[in-house]
Amino acid sequence: MENADIFGSSTAPLTWHDFLERMRQPSAADFVKAIKSFIVSFSNNAPDPERDSRAVQEFLGNMEAAFRAHSLWAGCSEEELDSAGEGLEKYVMTKLYPLVFASLPEEKKVDEQLHEKIAMIQHFVRPENLEIKPVFQNETSWLLAQKELQKINMYKAPRDKIVCILNCCKVINNLLLNASISENENPPGADDFLPVLIYVTIKANPPQLHSNLLYIQRFRRESRLAAEAAYYFTNILSAESFIRNINAKALSMDETEFECNMRSSQALLSGLLEDSSSQPESSETKPRNDEQPSIDKIPSISDLENKGAAMILEDNTSDFFQNFPYFYSQAGILTVSDVEELLTNYKQLVFKYVCLSKGLGIGQNQVWPETVKGPEEETFQGPEVSKTESPHTVGSPAATDRNKIPAVNVHDTESKLAVEDGERSGGGS
Repeated sequence: MENADIFGSSTAPLTWHDFLERMRQPSAADFVKAIKSFIVSFSNNAPDPERDSRAVQEFLGNMEAAFRAHSLWAGCSEEELDSAGEGLEKYVMTKLYPLVFASLPEEKKVDEQLHEKIAMIQHFVRPENLEIKPVFQNETSWLLAQKELQKINMYKAPRDKIVCILNCCKVINNLLLNASISENENPPGADDFLPVLIYVTIKANPPQLHSNLLYIQRFRRESRLAAEAAYYFTNILSAESFIRNINAKALSMDETEFECNMRSSQALLSGLLEDSSSQPESSETKPRNDEQPSIDKIPSISDLENKGAAMILEDNTSDFFQNFPYFYSQAGILTVSDVEELLTNYKQLVFKYVCLSKGLGIGQNQVWPETVKGPEEETFQGPEVSKTESPHTVGSPAATDRNKIPAVNVHDTESKLAVEDGERSGGGS
């Protein structure tokens, strides 16, 4: 597969600040008013995913057309106009996110069922069960792909969510290509790629996978979900469908063996949950005379790590990981000569540490390393809200100044391609 640009023109540096600066100009007053009115309009209706999707797609299309005809973008290149469209989509969807993401009870139920099923399957599934060729089996290297996929719930903009998926897929694709070259094999194809993606998805068990995929389908600008972006997104949809319908035959297992494995995994997960919810009231409590402490009941480090990872995925991950000053750093801002290896190893260490901490019941009151504050929130000036508009903005906990569009935290909404087209090593993100 060619290492083409997986986003097309939208892989250009996303000039988020340029978009905000243009919106602060007096001549952008009509744009600002239109954006605010559109956001507020969503708070007046019950969730309807199909209707909401059509409304967003139509609004984004109309606004981008208006950008092209406006003096603010006179003489701009197609790349700059595309970046303006990306900025608009990011801003609007970040504010609408609480209203349109997983907005229906049935979608939340599918998320819960899928997460629980994957949690059971990941305890016993092996690459051989998915007929992954031995030459392509490299579970240690797949960890990076898993971590990229697990980031999907950390972002709100559709583009940022799909970047997480594409980073995962690019890591897998590069690893398969490296393996085929080193073993003088034919270049990997779709039949090699999809089973690995399924396996990585099972091992990652990303939170709210079903709702995240629906959200991207509904609210990512249709014209931008194309080329390799569309190809990889179709693959993750296929992976999700496969996992939802997984059975003994799909894993090349005997039916009895499959059912036994599922029951054992369910019992293990239930035991871990019971352990976390029924801690002894006093550390001085002793076992009865007729009960002997059993070493078999003590969870292993691996069990604790798996337990903590599951708990992290259910919690707000960023609340824990942002306490580590370099976890969200990009290699380009560091000066150490071996920064790539350092950053990768550091992230792996942090992930394991937080998983074990959660598994051992260490909460956020524990003393953590010094934290780094996120960047300031961005706003842009706009016209006053009319008397018919709500003074409260969608997705904001309180009313903002009437002459400002509600703030968007850049740290919470931006993601970057972790794997550049030329990379082959599957290095740090």
